[in-house]
Amino acid sequence: MARLRDDPDLGYLVGDFHSVYRYSSAGGSRPIRTHLRRVRETISDVVEDNPEVVRREPTRLPVTDHLRRALDMGSRGLLSRLSDSVARVSTTLSWEYGYERVPRGLAGKYGYCEVVGPRGPVVSERLILGLVLLAPNTTYPQHHHRDIEESYVSIAGDWSENDGAVYAPGSLILNVSEHEHRITTGVSEPCLLAYAWLGPVERLHVPGMSFARGTRPQRPRP
Repeated sequence: MARLRDDPDLGYLVGDFHSVYRYSSAGGSRPIRTHLRRVRETISDVVEDNPEVVRREPTRLPVTDHLRRALDMGSRGLLSRLSDSVARVSTTLSWEYGYERVPRGLAGKYGYCEVVGPRGPVVSERLILGLVLLAPNTTYPQHHHRDIEESYVSIAGDWSENDGAVYAPGSLILNVSEHEHRITTGVSEPCLLAYAWLGPVERLHVPGMSFARGTRPQRPRP
């Protein structure tokens, strides 16, 4: 049985997630500061557990044609170390939609993969760490998560949430449980986001995510 300490590339990637949540600014926000602490402490617990590594069959989606561009951009950005660690395992990742029916307009423009979580490859029920890739000129529909505290950190590409601000690479945003949010990307470049989910074990296995009326896919994931 392979363990995290037996896989240096995944080990470094998990360590780089930890560094992001250790050194990112809370911007004076107490809830964000608390979230950063909870994520990095949970990552430390995962690493201490030396969890099992289960390699799933690598899968691609149409959006992963944009991954090389996103990683090239990320390698020159504020999170270059995290981007480079993703690049080293990029051929082993399993990208998926997470829906039996993909919301209208998302097919070919979106995909996600778990790095740490119930679906591995680093198997854990403490939290989920993963990646979301969005093509240029994409809108991820309005939705919320029940009992899940979620943060996104931009590795590459500019994006906005609920049309309230533009987030550049290195930015972090926190979405608490039930918070309605919609993601849009710029017209000319892809966007690669790292994300963390904290919540009860049953929600990490079966996320309670609801889309706004008109976009109700089945079996939701991030």
